[in-house]
Amino acid sequence: MVGAFLAQDLSDKHTVVVIEKNPDRCERLATATRAMVINGDACDFRTQQEARVEKADVFAAVTGDDDDNLVACQLARTSFDVPRAVARVNNPKNERIFNLMGIEAISSTTVIGHLIEEETTIGDVITLHVMKKGKLAIIEVDIPDLTCSSCGKAVKDLGLPEECVLVSIIRGDEVIVPNGDIVVEAGDSVIAVTSVEKEAQLKKILT
Repeated sequence: MVGAFLAQDLSDKHTVVVIEKNPDRCERLATATRAMVINGDACDFRTQQEARVEKADVFAAVTGDDDDNLVACQLARTSFDVPRAVARVNNPKNERIFNLMGIEAISSTTVIGHLIEEETTIGDVITLHVMKKGKLAIIEVDIPDLTCSSCGKAVKDLGLPEECVLVSIIRGDEVIVPNGDIVVEAGDSVIAVTSVEKEAQLKKILT
């Protein structure tokens, strides 16, 4: 269902290829969306090869199984050099594992859609209900000048709370998926996912 909603939402604006195991769902998706639909297992090398994943700008794994999503994203990244992998995480405890492996792990279909489209604007805060874990917010924070406490520091040295994940840094026309060694610079716009309870703390750390 998640994949179907994303395909319907994105296929009007982007070239979308859907990999689906269930043949009946494949038929329904093929008639309901403009996406190309392939019947197969996204964890299988040959299936991703058939889908021409090497041409993808973004690979999104949104099944209900975290293990499958992790394997599929890692396969896309390591075997097909996809620059960006986004995954649905059903168990929030797994988010840290995904993020450490360079996969943007989010526990919300809506947030995944926003990350792919990169539609968030400066100052926007989107608050979402995430399963039974409470609320998450996706926020964008400007780093205004050199006096900011985060300016000149590497991400790993910011002291971010566990409930906060930096998703991307917008620097001029460049969008950077940050790792621990990326240094925050004046003029950056930082997009982060955080628990609502830690939102104020995150903004204080960054600004």
